[in-house]
Amino acid sequence: MHITSAEILCVGTELLMGDVVNTNAAVIAKELAALGINVYHQTVVGDNPGRLTEALHLAFSRSDLVITTGGLGPTYDDLTKEIIAQYFGRKLVFHEESWRRIEAYFSRLQCSFTQNNRKQAMMPEGCTVFENRCGTAPGCALEGNGKMAIMLPGPPREMKPMLLEQALPYIRKDSDTHLVSRNLHFFGIGESALEQRLHDMMVEAVNPTIAPYAKTGEVMLRVTAQVRDGEDPASLLEPVVDRIKEEAGQYLYSETDGELQSALVHLLRDKGLTAATAESCTGGLVAKRITEVSGASQVFQCGMVTYSNEMKEKMLGVSRETLNTYSAVSPETAGEMAAGARRFSGADLAVAVTGNAGPEPSEGKPVGLVYVAVDSSWHKEVLELNLNRRDGDARELIRYLASSHALHLLLRTAQKYPGASEISKEQEAQAIG
Repeated sequence: MHITSAEILCVGTELLMGDVVNTNAAVIAKELAALGINVYHQTVVGDNPGRLTEALHLAFSRSDLVITTGGLGPTYDDLTKEIIAQYFGRKLVFHEESWRRIEAYFSRLQCSFTQNNRKQAMMPEGCTVFENRCGTAPGCALEGNGKMAIMLPGPPREMKPMLLEQALPYIRKDSDTHLVSRNLHFFGIGESALEQRLHDMMVEAVNPTIAPYAKTGEVMLRVTAQVRDGEDPASLLEPVVDRIKEEAGQYLYSETDGELQSALVHLLRDKGLTAATAESCTGGLVAKRITEVSGASQVFQCGMVTYSNEMKEKMLGVSRETLNTYSAVSPETAGEMAAGARRFSGADLAVAVTGNAGPEPSEGKPVGLVYVAVDSSWHKEVLELNLNRRDGDARELIRYLASSHALHLLLRTAQKYPGASEISKEQEAQAIG
């Protein structure tokens, strides 16, 4: 069976009520995209037989494949199998092997079961049963008249392994193609500006395709090729990726890491460098994002939050003259903060952030004015940023964007690292001079 489109149908009144967040649809959609199957619709319907029947017929009217989650439990309102069996004109039959697994599951937990659990072992006639290794409700696949239904349990811890280990291989069984993607991550350019640079390439792209995805302060381009089994995906992907780099490579920060902090930690580790942070308006957010990454302890020395002028002076060595003459929100203060953090920590490079995140102007400095400075033996730089936003959460957005610029400045500085031997030569020359 050749599948070109799919619909995800999530069943459960608790999803409609907002009591449970529907994470299943995102997981399923991502996996189907990797198979080259288009998902044009996602539907959530409650545990009501009439509305479920209506949603199922609508889904099959516009898709070859419908994947459902939920409604496979033992209670009277768990009706997914019943409704789908009716659609395909099949009756439910008792599946002995599923019942043995259900009994064994309760036995392992040393729990008793009730007779309504037998309902979970009733399966549509002629279906392919998927074993539930994390719960009691088996799933299944059912085909007929050019349509396919995949029924998966609702709890994510049960749904995901069944999807990955059994449902997806079943869907792929007759396909000789798959999708391969490269994700390119950009910082310092907006989605519209990046799209303008690459407009003709994106419009003309067929295989591979190029799709932009924006997130706060960043843009990701996904380059996706449909590849036949045995075909080298690089032959399709690399020429397109190379053209993108020619047009916008100065904004590309990673082809592997989807977050600035991950790219930074991995680069510092690869180069054998350590870093430190000094923060004012971001309140430790830069350090928090760095330490979210596994392995950060190998490269991160310390984070210092010096919110008051007194602490900037006492802990980081920012001179009182600088603070009095230029104020805390100034390029001079940012530079001295970064130098103080590097000096105190002994790190190879340090970044500092100081600014006014709002909500009101302070000391004559407008909301959104932020200075980010980096200090190292091979590169020093101070950025002036105007991050003012009129959103309701402007303060938090300014803080987040400032932390992203700090991470990116650290990343760019680490990329410029000339190597320990070159730095030693420079220091020796300076000492002689």
